[in-house]
This record gives sequence, structure tokens and C-alpha cells, in this order.
Amino acid sequence: MKGKLVTVFGGSGFIGRHLVQRLATAGARVRVAVRHPREAAHLQPLGDVGQITAVQAAVTHEPSVRAAVADADAVVNLVGILYEKGRATFDAVHRGGAATVAGAARDAGASALAHMSALGADAQSHSDYAASKAAGEAAVREAFPDAVIFRPSVVFGPQDGFFNLFASLARFTPVLPVFGCPSPKFRDGKLEIYGDGGVKFQPVYVGDVADAIMQGLRDRSCNGKTYELGGPAVYSFKQIMDMILRQTGRRRLLLPLPYIVASLEAGILQLFPNPLLTTDQVELLKTDNIVSGELPGLAELGIEATGAEVIIPAYLDRYRSGGRFGRFRRA
Repeated sequence: MKGKLVTVFGGSGFIGRHLVQRLATAGARVRVAVRHPREAAHLQPLGDVGQITAVQAAVTHEPSVRAAVADADAVVNLVGILYEKGRATFDAVHRGGAATVAGAARDAGASALAHMSALGADAQSHSDYAASKAAGEAAVREAFPDAVIFRPSVVFGPQDGFFNLFASLARFTPVLPVFGCPSPKFRDGKLEIYGDGGVKFQPVYVGDVADAIMQGLRDRSCNGKTYELGGPAVYSFKQIMDMILRQTGRRRLLLPLPYIVASLEAGILQLFPNPLLTTDQVELLKTDNIVSGELPGLAELGIEATGAEVIIPAYLDRYRSGGRFGRFRRA
């Protein structure tokens, strides 16, 4: 990568900062394409003077995309949204934006394109998010057949929006949800509250995801392939909540939340400007977020998956009672 120019759309985000750091360390010149360049200021110390530059671009605005990829040797698209807001719809960003970036990368003569999709991308999904991710993959393949597509499960790391979210909620609420549990019932004379623990996830470390993208850009044998990225273990939603409480030393009631109840709550929450939950996300939670085993993954890229238990204690400790340096208490 030394001396090559790599344009990264969404480079100021969670995964982006880890990728930009790796690109800079590898000697690449990095052009970070973001809607508001000032939001990429925190990336400057990751490279030498002038090595990392921010430019204004939006994947829904073709002229800015073409300007951002001009003369680029490689292009990475990390842009994605979790809920729709105004003109930023799933179709506009995940399909239209993906098509625009891929087409611009092709026309600019870029030799490599890495596209971030999501585990569960499915054209037949009842979730608009998952369906739009699948449509984005199809658009990328049509415009840039050699593109490398990555489908990660929920990504964890110091700035993640999943483990941090529930650890933060645990500071203020006495109850945390467990999505996907059936209604409580008696079995063998005992009250079964959580069933099998709800929907399943295979959390993948953000550093492993960034390493996977780097390998995809370097290794031409990755061209045209789709990789499913999952961690070394599968957890139920309840197991994840238990892990968060254990690491933060808090005791909270875990409330089984059937999908019908979650949908009713999401119908209200999605009315807020930055909703914690939407009805489309509830639909997405009806399907386990784990690798299928039918596509290559981290192992095929030569990457050993990092377990959540290894990483999350290093950043969830700040949610303990008394803060990071507070006394650790087991949940």
C-alpha cells in the first residue's frame, strides 16, 4: 500500500478510524471522504503531516463522489445508516450510494474496491435495512465485479454503538431487554423465562474487520468475493446482556421482550429524532446474526478472530459504579 492513494468513504466513523490508521501505517496516502470534513479532524494524528486529508463528499451526491475518487488507486465504502431520516433513506444510501461509489471507482480506474455490507443482507428480507444492503451488493457487483464485499456481524470495540449503548443504559435503568424470547411458560415443573436466550449474535472485533479490509485491498485473490465476518463465539442476547452486566459490575433485571411487544415500543421510539429502536430493527432482530458457513470469513483471510471477552473489559470499565477507577463488583 506504500505510496498508493486510497479514498475511504465514511472514514471518520467507528470502523473507519481503525482502517485509516492501518492504511497510514502501511504507507498509503488516505483521502477521507465525509459529509463534514471537520468531523475527520481526529484522524490527523494517525499519520504523518499531509498523509491523511479530508474532503467533502456524500455518497448520494455523484459529483462529490467522483471528485473524491479522482486518481485513487483503491476505494473503500463504509457508509451505512441504522435508521432513515429525511432524504437519507436505506435505498438512497445503501443501494444508490453504493452504486454511485462503485461506478465512480470504476471510471476513475481504481484497481480495488472494498464495500461494507452487513450480515443478514437479503433481498427477500422483511427488513428494509437488510433488503437495501442486498440491493447495494448487487449494484456494486454490476458496476465493479472485482469488488470485495464484507458482511460483518455486530462489530465491537471501544467506540461501538452496541455494547456501549447497553452498558450506558444500565447506569440509568433498572431493566434491560432481552429480544426474541418467547412468552414465559412452565416446562418440566419449572418456569422458563428466557427460552434459548433470544436472538443470536456473533460479535466481531473492529480491529479484525479493519484487518480484513486491508487484506482485501492487498490480495488480488480476494477480488469478486464476499466475506462473512464473525467472531469466535456465538452469544444469545441474554448472554450478551449478562456479559455487559458482569463487566460493569451492575445488577439489573433482564426482561424477556417478545417481538410483538418490542414492535409496539419501537413504534413509539422511532418517532424521536435519534431513535434507540425502530420497527425495522425489530424485524431485523427476528433473524440470528451469525455467519452461514457457506462463504469465506476471517480464517480464509489469515486472521484469527478476537473474542469479545478479551476486548470489552478494556472499555466497558468506565461504566462501573464510580467510573473506570471504581471498585470492581461482580454482577
